[in-house]
Amino acid sequence: MADRSSSLKPSTAWLWAAGLLAASLPMAAQAAPAERHARGKAPAKSVAAPAARSKKEAARAAPARTAAAAPAGRTALRRTERTPVRAAARAAVPAAAATVATAVATSRVVAHPPAMGTVQPANASAVPSAPNDAGPILQAGGAAEAQLIEVYQLFGRGETQQALDKARALVKTYPNFQLAQLVYGDLLATRIPPNTALADAASLARLRGNPTLTELHEESRRRLQALRDRPPPGTVPSQFLALSQRSRYAIAVDASRSRLYLLENTANGLQLAADYYISVGKAGTDKLVEGDARTPLGVYYVTSNLDPRTLKDFYGAGALPINYPNPYDNMLGRTGSGIWLHGTPPEQFSRPPQASDGCVVLSNPDLKQILRKVQVGATPVVIARSLDWVAPPKVRTLAEPFETALSAWLQARSGGNEERLRSFYATEYQRASRRGPVTVPIDNVLRQELATAQGRSIQLKDTSVLMWHDKRDTVVATFGEVVAGERTGRTRRQYWVRTPDSWKLFHEDILG
Repeated sequence: MADRSSSLKPSTAWLWAAGLLAASLPMAAQAAPAERHARGKAPAKSVAAPAARSKKEAARAAPARTAAAAPAGRTALRRTERTPVRAAARAAVPAAAATVATAVATSRVVAHPPAMGTVQPANASAVPSAPNDAGPILQAGGAAEAQLIEVYQLFGRGETQQALDKARALVKTYPNFQLAQLVYGDLLATRIPPNTALADAASLARLRGNPTLTELHEESRRRLQALRDRPPPGTVPSQFLALSQRSRYAIAVDASRSRLYLLENTANGLQLAADYYISVGKAGTDKLVEGDARTPLGVYYVTSNLDPRTLKDFYGAGALPINYPNPYDNMLGRTGSGIWLHGTPPEQFSRPPQASDGCVVLSNPDLKQILRKVQVGATPVVIARSLDWVAPPKVRTLAEPFETALSAWLQARSGGNEERLRSFYATEYQRASRRGPVTVPIDNVLRQELATAQGRSIQLKDTSVLMWHDKRDTVVATFGEVVAGERTGRTRRQYWVRTPDSWKLFHEDILG
């Protein structure tokens, strides 16, 4: 976007450098004429965004960075022009709406995204769809984001007064939503009449390099990208080969889109229930060692639901730890701990796309929706650089090789074939219980498995199978098993890895 804004007239470049509307959506060809005075009240006071902090850093004081919010009218602009952002805002006043529309029309972003499912904001009124759309514009979990996208939509259609009214209501409801504050400021700036003043190049250069504005711009871009590029209807992330009905919900994180997808496990299979903007590690993803500020990639499970009353304000509405490092991470020598899904401090609505020390961070209203749905020990969390959404026939194709191996493992146990059974276990096999993981002599494992079966068939129930594609394909399989003639059995969570010629079981947890 820097290249695009540098080609604009100085009077309109500020809307690209400091604002999000111009960088996100084109206006309609016929923009509403500028009024003689900016309308409406001044936006709610800007909220400083503290630097990203981990659990270790939460107690430390961090310098605050103040977000820019355009004041209402020339007088306020004159009062605040000593700050670079506000001074540039004043210099940007000459931009007439028609000029802005011409400049913004060079954007290739679609103004009216296609139908994206159902929106259920807090006020229970769906976000209006664009003309000729088949339905509402997005399927998002958060009311704040739904309202922000509605502002974008109205502005894109040239309905600037309605957009301004919606933006004013949004910042009043969520005064700590920095992105909404900046959009509101942009809208106020478009209402101020033109004159002959020009912004100086030095001020615009400083704005383009302002870290806070750059982060807000990227947040806006990520939100809109995720809402334009929707998962195809009827598809699921390729990692979910099977999910037990005991797992009512599942979570999938797409780091490239700064998006968390909440999937509901219905009688007709997994369905996308809602999705939310999220932040990940400051250094990106693919966590390898303690302190690298990266978010791990892989298949995990929620291990607990921490009471927010026991947490520092830094974590917001609560926290959901996951089991990083999992057995596959341990096998690869990855280190670190304390990876949580958590909220934001009270003074901060959301964080930049890459802002944590490795955790996945949501706004507090969004996290509260997640907290009501997760099940400790039963809700899987897939974190990927980019999710691959596939249709049910592809899921069956992906699942077939492992299902064949799991069936052969069961048959070897039932048939008492010790040598055949031995071939399924990796040399580094470990078994874990509540007392922790231990390396068990393979001969002891084989004798125990054959003694339990005693030649009887074994039935699996409540089976979940999640596959991870990494250096090698791995599978996390969770199931209950009942031996013929028994009323109850054990629940296992197994970790399998694909070798060049077979699947090998390298770790299992005995859950009950």
